Amino acid sequence: MHFERRFTAAGTDPYSNLEFRSASSEIRNPDGTIVFRAENVEVPAQFSQVATDILAQKYFRKAGVPTILKTVEESAVPSWLWRSVGDDKALAKLPEEERYTGETSAKQVFNRLAGTWTYWGWKGGYFTTEEDARTYYDEMCYMLAAQMAAPNSPQWFNTGMHWAYGIDGPSQGHFYVDYKSGELTRSASAYEHPQPHACFIQSVSDDLVNEGGIMDLW
Repeated sequence: MHFERRFTAAGTDPYSNLEFRSASSEIRNPDGTIVFRAENVEVPAQFSQVATDILAQKYFRKAGVPTILKTVEESAVPSWLWRSVGDDKALAKLPEEERYTGETSAKQVFNRLAGTWTYWGWKGGYFTTEEDARTYYDEMCYMLAAQMAAPNSPQWFNTGMHWAYGIDGPSQGHFYVDYKSGELTRSASAYEHPQPHACFIQSVSDDLVNEGGIMDLW
């Protein structure tokens, strides 16, 4: 597939034409006590408080993000697209409380989403050239930040954990289509092939609760 640039320029940061700001987000009980509070959250300047709250409260990875990362070399993948894992040797030199953290910037979320999609696309042979892959990545980062495009909810908190941070866990019983064989395959891990789907529509005539609707699957 061939991609053309509309919002970014080759060789520049995809966010260079966008303004970001530091924000805070909190959840309070009816009596005013604070349940959750995040400060110094980096978000696009045009993000509303609602958008900021959803990102900070729901979609940021709250823990388990290594503070020092290293890339995993793959000969058939461009170096800028290599996935990352925690650098265990470097992390071991830090105090335990400084080894892992959570996401604090919208850019981290946009990067892991766009990066994972590009990585999967490259592995699947979707891009005509490496430049097409880079264009897709940059343009997708920009469009996510500018609120011009967005995936469904589970993508935000599932996709990219393995590619960006090396986070994984036991299989959750979900399946994916193997790009090599084309076969439906049971995932062996939680995040290498995550479950990013929220809605299961059977057909355009599916009305959820009546005969032939999705509730028949329950």
